[in-house]
Amino acid sequence: MRVGTFVLAAQFPGQGPGEALHRAVRSAEVAEQAGLDAVWLAEHHFVPYGTCPSAVTLAALLLGRTHRIRVGTAVSVLPTSHPVALGEQAALLHVTSGGRFTLGVGRGGPWVDLEVFGAGLKAYEHGFPESLDLLLRWLREPAVAADGERYSFREVPVVPRPSDVLTDAPGPEVVLACTSPASVRLAAERGLPMLLGMHVGDEEKAEMVALWRECARAAGRPAEEIAGAAHVSAGVCQLADRRSDAAETLLKAMPGWLRQGLAAHMTVDGRQRVMRDPHAYTELLCGLHPVGTPRLAADRLAATSERTGISRFALMVEGSGQLAATEENLRRLGAEVLPQLR
Repeated sequence: MRVGTFVLAAQFPGQGPGEALHRAVRSAEVAEQAGLDAVWLAEHHFVPYGTCPSAVTLAALLLGRTHRIRVGTAVSVLPTSHPVALGEQAALLHVTSGGRFTLGVGRGGPWVDLEVFGAGLKAYEHGFPESLDLLLRWLREPAVAADGERYSFREVPVVPRPSDVLTDAPGPEVVLACTSPASVRLAAERGLPMLLGMHVGDEEKAEMVALWRECARAAGRPAEEIAGAAHVSAGVCQLADRRSDAAETLLKAMPGWLRQGLAAHMTVDGRQRVMRDPHAYTELLCGLHPVGTPRLAADRLAATSERTGISRFALMVEGSGQLAATEENLRRLGAEVLPQLR
């Protein structure tokens, strides 16, 4: 089992983006010191829900500041990125970091981002498979051409090459965020591990893993690849000597952040959306994830792994909104929870 931190660079009420980003950078540094396995970086545009607009850029900074820990994007949004440009950035980080970079990608949402970056709603609703396949080819082949509906260009060499067929060295790991049966099938057919969101519990995640395995077998993926797929579960972690204290910390801070952050999302086409009740959503997260004593946290992570078959966790530890509390949360996670799991 591998445990990492999920960094949103969340801007809580009364804070500026600089404070949120400073906390994000310190979270990664302390996560490595605490013995965690990975840092996963979220990407958002135009909203205080998350103040990092480029997960690959922040990943480059953190790979330079750390020495052991893996750094991944969770996720880079493909409909608003050119697959070749993202592939080049991923290759660069993979090669220069000695293979410590993981590229997580996803479809994102029908947000105004599609208008600002010129992608259009069609890129979100229909263009994701084409973008994903072009990205994967760029990370695996020596030269790439495209003749698709959205991308069409003559063959060009891949420089730098992130994989090497002569030495059998693979390129960067690619993980796909999955929120629907369609995205699960997409991941399974391509042999990509899934990143599953914090809003769903063990039963739904177990069902998604089972569907992934079924679709992977139907697509003819190798048995060893299916058995060894290292899916990632996103969640929230808050530690305290009493469960009530841990939950209280999140219930005091997270609803304000959620209310401010989620309300700032604008759809590209004016479609109506229903925002979750921030307090009820925080309570849901406290019930689903390792929020409580270190013993409870270890038991909950172990139970999730056993029920779902998921072996990696990306845990949001900044739910207090405070730097000192986030650092303490990380250190307790490394010192008091990880030893119980290993």
